[in-house]
Amino acid sequence: MYIYNVTVNIDDSVHEEFLIWMKKHIPDVLATGKFTEARFSQVLVDEENGGTTYSVQYTAKSRADLDAYYAEDAPRLRAEGMKKFADKMLGFRTELKIIEDFKA
Repeated sequence: MYIYNVTVNIDDSVHEEFLIWMKKHIPDVLATGKFTEARFSQVLVDEENGGTTYSVQYTAKSRADLDAYYAEDAPRLRAEGMKKFADKMLGFRTELKIIEDFKA
């Protein structure tokens, strides 16, 4: 399995609007059928430049699902966020390949 991690720092001036939007955006990403679940978290760090940082981790069953998301859905879904928040949002994306899960 793979995790597609999106980390975003959002400006305080649009923080509440961003949280509302994310509650719609995450289900839209899941509706593509490329991911099985998502986890939305606040990154607990004091930002020098202000704002609040969040991470969304989407789980994909395969590399093919992740690649299909990039090809078929990512440009449209990324553009929605950029159009809405423009210079009030700074983000980066990382991919993780799950080697093994451990449970307590």
